[in-house]
Amino acid sequence: MTTLSKKIDFAVIVTVQHANPNGDPLNGNRPRVTYEGYGEISDVAIKRKIRNRLQDMGHRIFVQSDDNRVDNYGSLRERAEGTLKGVDPKDKEKYKKAACETWLDVRAFGQVFAFKAKKGKKSEGEEDSEGVSIGIRGPVSIHPAFSVATVLDRAPSIQITKSVSGEPGEKRGPDTMGMKHRVDHGVYVFYGSMNPQLASKTGFSDEDAQAIKEALRTLFVNDESAARPAGSMTVYKVYWWEHNSKNGQYSSAKVHNAVRNKVSVREGITEPKSIDDYVFPSKEEVEKELPGLKCEVLDGE
Repeated sequence: MTTLSKKIDFAVIVTVQHANPNGDPLNGNRPRVTYEGYGEISDVAIKRKIRNRLQDMGHRIFVQSDDNRVDNYGSLRERAEGTLKGVDPKDKEKYKKAACETWLDVRAFGQVFAFKAKKGKKSEGEEDSEGVSIGIRGPVSIHPAFSVATVLDRAPSIQITKSVSGEPGEKRGPDTMGMKHRVDHGVYVFYGSMNPQLASKTGFSDEDAQAIKEALRTLFVNDESAARPAGSMTVYKVYWWEHNSKNGQYSSAKVHNAVRNKVSVREGITEPKSIDDYVFPSKEEVEKELPGLKCEVLDGE
């Protein structure tokens, strides 16, 4: 396979209905919001969902979540050492190459292999274990997602009570309570790019780009949880631009702005409650903003 032949930019529109799109652990797991009250989904959370989808699609993933693990390795170190047996970490270039060839998320997003030296008694014939610090810079960048309208006034919290005993002999305490938080409605947008120059260093290919494209389109398939019930989060549209060269016809900022500057709440709507309360640019409008650059607009699943 050849590495990525053209620069790619994309924008993804996400709908949220009665769900917590990304809880903030520093704020009681309430939905992330900016100081201005706009909803936010971190780039890390988005990459996690992309990795999960790629894994569902049959691709090998290095950074697997514990509840979606498909091998017997309990840590990143165990996965690296168990999979890349025979590859000496001291030969950093060879190690990078092997890691990129093995895992799609490594050649897409990059990875830092930083493992401490092993301590303790060594068995006979075992050499001293040195620490590993190998950095790989990936070609795929993902921005955080932000809501089009403020969500702070549409992000209620509800109190829940425990209805079972946790331990033998424990009396259920009716005053044992917790909290659940949600966004009643929101439309979020995030952007991303794929850099052919960096792709040439990791081996990220045109086929890999198409795999991520499909992962973006189906981002919330198999993602349901108590905080995100099935169907409460969906991808509405994916805007996908493939430039005609490795450097691209336009900067990523200009490409993304072709969507960003045209997504808005419909005139006269003060409190948007559905996707119909928003205005989104058509394929023709976006292409008019960027002459010579074709845009593919995909419906989400």
